[in-house]
Formats: sequence, C-alpha cells, structure tokens
Amino acid sequence: MTIVVSMKKRQPLKISSPHHPKDNTRRVEETGPIYKTVKPVTALKAFTFSEFKKIADKAPLTHAEWAAVLHLSERTLQRYAKTNGVFAPIYAERALQLEKVLKEGKAAFGKTEHFYHWLKRKPFMLEGKLSFDSLTSYSGIEMVLTQLGRIQQGLFA
Repeated sequence: MTIVVSMKKRQPLKISSPHHPKDNTRRVEETGPIYKTVKPVTALKAFTFSEFKKIADKAPLTHAEWAAVLHLSERTLQRYAKTNGVFAPIYAERALQLEKVLKEGKAAFGKTEHFYHWLKRKPFMLEGKLSFDSLTSYSGIEMVLTQLGRIQQGLFA
C-alpha cells in the first residue's frame, strides 16, 4: 500500500495573541497534509521471470551482467527462472528502466548489439565517461538516456 500526501488548506485556527488584549484570538491560514491511499502499480506487483525474460531476450547481456545491473546474485536469477518467481518491485522497476534504455539504444544505433558494444567502449559525454556500470544506478541510467537522446538529435557531445 502506498500513501500519497497532498497539501490542502485547513480550516482557520484560533490562536491567542498577546498584542491584542481585547481580541484574544486571531485567524491563521495553515496548510496541512491530507493522507490517502493509492493502489500499487500492477506491472510491478506481479512482475514474473517470464516477463523479465521477454526483456532479457532483446539484449545481448549475459546472465551475470543482468544480475549485476539488477543488484541480484546469479543464483537468485536462476531460482526465479526455475520457479517463474515474482521479482520484488525494486528489481522489477530496474528491469523496466533497462527495457527503456534498450529501446532508446536500439532507436539510436539501429540494433541493441551496436548499443551494447558502444556502451562497453566507455564513451565520453559532457558529464564524463559512460560505461556498462552506468546501468547499475538510476543516475547512470539517466545519463545514458540523456546521451542517447543527444545522439538521436545529432548532438554527439
């Protein structure tokens, strides 16, 4: 269950004021949080190994590389494969982020294999070097997506 906080105006509060002896109250407008529940995202809730396999089959990454970018052990991936296990939402989200990266890489280079080899060569960009290890963090994934967007727009810096 996820809780979302939104800020809305509350009713005016009465607060005593030492500056106004005749009027012991003054009105103050104050915003406060209103809590409501939100249903979890369905795609992350039941993300099985078979759904992961559809993504993994599109990429030339090895089993060990997938384990590294998902922050899982190879043994855990093997266990998920054997039982068609359900990924924890954090790993499912990372797999879906990587699917987006692979899609953008294919759009920029024509084939995911070309994108994979480009990333393995540790290309330069304005913010520094990229590498395959960039795919292990959210900020690294964002940097890769930024560079792919630049390549698609014809900006090779």
